[in-house]
Amino acid sequence: MLYAILCYNNEDVVCAWSKEQDDEVMARLQVVTGKLRDQGRLGPVARLLPTTAATTLRKTKDEPLVIDGPFAETKEQFLGFYVVDCETLDDAVAVAKDLAEANPGGGSYELRPIGAFFPGKEAT
Repeated sequence: MLYAILCYNNEDVVCAWSKEQDDEVMARLQVVTGKLRDQGRLGPVARLLPTTAATTLRKTKDEPLVIDGPFAETKEQFLGFYVVDCETLDDAVAVAKDLAEANPGGGSYELRPIGAFFPGKEAT
């Protein structure tokens, strides 16, 4: 089963890292993702730009409203995600623990099974 591992952290902290600190974190994450890639279990990975670059389309009863930013009322922001092939939720938790260990500081990782959706094709 494919799992999305959604990464949340305080982007003010992450964006304040020096280039050297960011490079160190990315090198530690490469160890985790390299192992998954070599096992054929790593899907798409994305690191999102800061929320200051975001735009939100908010659905309303009338026309959708397009606004700057995510306007999430939280101290943590969605910073990126990994798609990983795991046999069980316990396997996905183990991967998230490895990612958390590679990242300094706090943050959280939300794990969600992915239901395949291919527009224009029947579900299998």
